[in-house]
Amino acid sequence: MNKQEHWERVYQTKARDEVSWFREHLDTSLRMIENTGVGKDAVMIDVGGGNSTLVDDLLEQGFVDIAVLDISDSAIAGSKERLEEKASLVNWIAADITAVDLLGAHYDLWNNSAVFNLLTDEEDRRKYVELVMRSLKPGGHIIVASFGVDGPQKCSGLDVVRYSPESMHDEFGDTFNLVESVGETHKTPFGTTQDFVYCYCRRM
Repeated sequence: MNKQEHWERVYQTKARDEVSWFREHLDTSLRMIENTGVGKDAVMIDVGGGNSTLVDDLLEQGFVDIAVLDISDSAIAGSKERLEEKASLVNWIAADITAVDLLGAHYDLWNNSAVFNLLTDEEDRRKYVELVMRSLKPGGHIIVASFGVDGPQKCSGLDVVRYSPESMHDEFGDTFNLVESVGETHKTPFGTTQDFVYCYCRRM
């Protein structure tokens, strides 16, 4: 089973609130986005947005240029159904982040919803960082959420890489300035806890 098949199976067999990462609102990501100071016309992309409600909240706040990328067509379909007529306001991209071609120097803000920690292959992480470098405008903002150093070793049966703020910043290099990092303990729908780390960096 390849990556896309794996995630299609997850989203086709589990309800939105039956996965460990379910949250009604991504409050930490939303706060960090607010702290960037970008305007409502900022060009934004949520990588691994799946069927999370981040896009709902961004639209509610008045942002007008949002893309959501996910490897799963089923996850995107779930978000479209939830948003109803508002779905037409979003640029939906069904693709593998390590293989997609995005517009150069296009995005003001790049949000990563816990995808980077799934890239256990060094070459895949290199491709991801290179894509960020091509697609994020100079001075642009990137927010990455991942499992922290004490977080789970697997996600949905897949191995992960766990990060500290320093090791996350090292992946992106000195071209990015680490502005803020936050640790967070997430309570899953099953009553267990998961340690996350959020890193907000700005491209020089």
